[in-house]
Amino acid sequence: MSQLRVEASTALCLLQDAGRFGVRHLGVTQGGALDWVAMRWANWLLGNTLDSAVVEIALGGFSVVAEQDCVLALAGADLDAQVDGQAVAPWTRFNLGKGQRLALRQPRQGVRAYLAVPGGFVGEPVLGSCSTVVREELGGLDGQGRALVKGEVLHAAGAVVGQVRSHVPEALRPVYAEKPVLDLVMGAQIGDFGGTSLFEAFNRDWTLDSRADRMGIRLLGPQLVYQGAPMISEGIPLGAVQVPPDGQPIVLLNDRQTIGGYPRLGALTPLALAQLAQCMPGSAVRFRAVVQDEAWREQQLYLLRWR
Repeated sequence: MSQLRVEASTALCLLQDAGRFGVRHLGVTQGGALDWVAMRWANWLLGNTLDSAVVEIALGGFSVVAEQDCVLALAGADLDAQVDGQAVAPWTRFNLGKGQRLALRQPRQGVRAYLAVPGGFVGEPVLGSCSTVVREELGGLDGQGRALVKGEVLHAAGAVVGQVRSHVPEALRPVYAEKPVLDLVMGAQIGDFGGTSLFEAFNRDWTLDSRADRMGIRLLGPQLVYQGAPMISEGIPLGAVQVPPDGQPIVLLNDRQTIGGYPRLGALTPLALAQLAQCMPGSAVRFRAVVQDEAWREQQLYLLRWR
């Protein structure tokens, strides 16, 4: 089985899988890979089940040394990956010999890269998932919700179930646009925002604030004005775009709280969330209003890529 010793890491390097489901009534958030599309492609390259555990590496600063010969795959952001100083392209499968060092240094395109091993990384499952949620101290290598640290050893499960591929075809790779247009399924409170606010919400650029983490991303732009009645806290779906009193939207991500009382424009689609996960603070995005049926059809068509 593959073994990798962590040589360098940051608080943003985490063991993740598809996340926890069926536990929000307990107040437990889902966690999971922010860019679920890249996670799936990394696993696809090695013939793994698509939700196998991977390492999510945000912004670089991560390196491992192979304690045995192994096969790895990278997908997602280009973080200037190198094996002993030789460049490794994302969206590919590659070999790492015993004693060789893989380093992901800094962003060149995108934010988050996903490292996969045959069968997925071994972690301690908590509530059906080994996804790391630091705030709730769940998941990770030992189930305590810690980021990966120097000196830890990562083990591969080794159970490959499908075909192994050398690379993701160019035509199937996501495009990390400079100013992506993010599909937003309109929500129940959207009619309670003023007309000017609704026009600006979907026709102006929004800038990603530096106040961003795996719980949510604050957006800076025109002030949105809510004109409806005060709300009682309710469940919050993944991708919810809530608007606090300052009128600056917050997109809620995988490590979000489970309930909230701010009004919402709606929720980003899963594909839009994968795009957003690759956007740097300071970059611009736009929203496009869609209905649920349209978003569902687009999602189903995209899922066919892994068949």
